Amino acid sequence: MAARFHLNRQHLDTGGTLPTAPVQAVHQGEDLGRWVRQQQLGFDELTTVQQWMCEHVLGIEPTAQDEKPKPRRTHADKWGLNYTAARQHYEREGHLKVPRGHVAQILIGNGGEDQEERDLKLGSWISNQRSRAATLSPEPAEQLTAIDMRWA
Repeated sequence: MAARFHLNRQHLDTGGTLPTAPVQAVHQGEDLGRWVRQQQLGFDELTTVQQWMCEHVLGIEPTAQDEKPKPRRTHADKWGLNYTAARQHYEREGHLKVPRGHVAQILIGNGGEDQEERDLKLGSWISNQRSRAATLSPEPAEQLTAIDMRWA
């Protein structure tokens, strides 16, 4: 952190403006704008001293919560969404015999305005689970078997 902090301070001391996006200012091979953006996004993870120095010496403000990118979904999250779509399809239709190109729509979120409708490639997912039957761990295999997954 120290080297990029000092490069940004030098940039400001020579009349430059605080770069807030990648490639706005590159000095000594360091992308100062990218570094500033990382500090803004990860402000809560900085020490109290680092936060003070960023704010009071460089003028870096933390990113507002609504400006932060949404966290990436993990493999387990994606599997869970697809399993939910498969379970909903099974409960509605009584089977998991869907063509490979079948797309299912699922509501995710905790209700109210936070809900979001997503399209999931359910047919591809089911086909992939069948082809991976030998390598699936027991818990996912049991979950799929419980909703009448036909493995062959």
